[in-house]
Amino acid sequence: MIFASSCVESAARNRNVSTTEMYQRMKRVGLMDGFILKCYDGLHTQSRQHVTEDVLNALDIWESKMAEQQ
Repeated sequence: MIFASSCVESAARNRNVSTTEMYQRMKRVGLMDGFILKCYDGLHTQSRQHVTEDVLNALDIWESKMAEQQ
């Protein structure tokens, strides 16, 4: 969970939003369980910058797909 929290913090800092807002966005689309924790083995070996970029790209895609479904 420490890794997941650091992903939220890094993504929030990158997008200049609060950690609470970023966590809620990730939770809304299931990114925490469906991407961050599921892909932990591969993600945690990467640089912080690379992980942050991957997480934010996934978040954008997952939010877009969710919007299309509504």
